[in-house]
Amino acid sequence: MKVAIIGASGYAGGELVRLLYYHTSAEVTCATSRKLAGTPLVSVHPHLNGFTDLAFENPDTEAIDADVAFLAVPHTAAMAYAGKLLSRGIKVVDLSADYRLKKEVYEKVYGVPHSDYFAAPYGIPELHRKEVVNAKFVANPGCFPTGATLAAAPLARHAHTVIFDSKTGVSGAGDNPSATTHYPNVGDNVGPYKWTSHRHLAEMKQELDFLGSKARCYFTPHLVPVNRGILTTAHILLNEPLETKEVERIYREYYQNEYFVRYQKPSLAAVRGSNFCDIMVESEGYRVVAVSAIDNLVKGASGQAIQNMNLMCGFAETDGLVHAGVLP
Repeated sequence: MKVAIIGASGYAGGELVRLLYYHTSAEVTCATSRKLAGTPLVSVHPHLNGFTDLAFENPDTEAIDADVAFLAVPHTAAMAYAGKLLSRGIKVVDLSADYRLKKEVYEKVYGVPHSDYFAAPYGIPELHRKEVVNAKFVANPGCFPTGATLAAAPLARHAHTVIFDSKTGVSGAGDNPSATTHYPNVGDNVGPYKWTSHRHLAEMKQELDFLGSKARCYFTPHLVPVNRGILTTAHILLNEPLETKEVERIYREYYQNEYFVRYQKPSLAAVRGSNFCDIMVESEGYRVVAVSAIDNLVKGASGQAIQNMNLMCGFAETDGLVHAGVLP
């Protein structure tokens, strides 16, 4: 199966190439970049030397020859590609934010009009598998909402308030350097940002609503001096008290058939480079603390996108994704 990666020069694009190298039925045949057309892929992703001989291309959308396309482009850019690719029978997984939210919510949160809106399954497979299977198009979730939603999902209907506190690695900001990601500002430091207004909060609220929860939802992210990973602490305030043993039973049963969700003490190092989400919970009665850990570039982006592709195309859900984390 031929795979095109639109916007392959960034971290997510590099991860797609890395992971798809191990896929039994998919091959990356087109990797695009407007600025780097003609340049070898390994000039930007040197860790892939020996795994690909592709060069970046800049083809017209109508000239892209693929069975599946991943849109690893910024928000507002994906809407210029999705409809055109789908009209040609190419399945699409969009890693941007353009199709994750309802049109009116997207336009309010991102402050731009949506020029080519259509509804798409929200691709957390553990929650939306039925909608993703055999779909032509899937909106891949944001990295923060993935870890947060998986942490809270089993208790969502029991809660009146959910507060997410996330610590994220610097790669979540992308590969364009800025004052925020400048090493002296990140090293030996922890910095909260967008304390009450992060755009991903809309996805978290949307998922709680999907889960039948009427809980109020709050979110504050923090930047920490690591390359990869998101550690999310979910404070789940319950309508009725539950003891830790009962909460553990609920979580273990909820995820018992989910290969990529493991009930164990979360550690960023244990999931680094993998598609796993590690979760553990503890209760003090009316408050449950659920902590999750994911790699923001894998389960939070490219790995989950491939997991969605596998469901869309009828492959084994784990194909290309069975990698242990890199510890230490």
